[in-house]
Amino acid sequence: MGHGLLARMKLPQAIGQVRAVLTGRAVPYTRPGSFSAIAKQPVSGPVAVLAESLEGDEQGDRRVHGGPDKAVHVYTWAHYATWRAELGALPVLAAPGAFGENLSVDDLDEQNVCMGDEWQIGSALFAVSQGRQPCWKLNDRFGVPDMARRVQDTGLTGWYLRVLRQGTLRADDAVTLVARPHPDWPLDRVAALIRQRVCAPAVLREVLALPLPPSWRRLFERRLAQGQAESWAQRLWGDRPAPGA
Repeated sequence: MGHGLLARMKLPQAIGQVRAVLTGRAVPYTRPGSFSAIAKQPVSGPVAVLAESLEGDEQGDRRVHGGPDKAVHVYTWAHYATWRAELGALPVLAAPGAFGENLSVDDLDEQNVCMGDEWQIGSALFAVSQGRQPCWKLNDRFGVPDMARRVQDTGLTGWYLRVLRQGTLRADDAVTLVARPHPDWPLDRVAALIRQRVCAPAVLREVLALPLPPSWRRLFERRLAQGQAESWAQRLWGDRPAPGA
């Protein structure tokens, strides 16, 4: 979908649907000292939307997960077909939840969702805060040593929501777009700047004019100041060497 079409949408408008709502508790994970709530399970019936999470949901490492800008993680169900074609029929890809998402959605993706979009789902109101930067926990969850890098390189990352108004939601609720303040900035455009290691000052100044979450603002400000991109090693591989290194 082109940027012009994104800008011309009449609002409010139903743009998608919640396929599943998922939550999980943080438990010891695959590496010593690590915890994760990535193995989320579907919830039936209404689920309360709290200030920084869905009721019953946790994050394993609050230094890099959770908080107001990562309250709810969204992943589109249509991407699963792409991953099954690439990886085969892995059991983890049989149902929503493989990527640790809280909301599995239909008809939405990184190309037709924009930074700052405001959505109503059920009685709750959200803003799209940032795309996901995948970490090494996906490598272990899928048993694929470079899964996090694959997710980043394809742009099939999913994204996060900030809670603007608490309420309740449930599976099968419509996703209604109520505001689109930045139609020229679909999520895949911002993510491409990160994965392509863009350091051009003019481009960085343009993206820094967006309402970025603090972590992304620091990332782009460092690139602007230093003229070079950050290392991804710790995020993508954790305490293990990159495959082939």
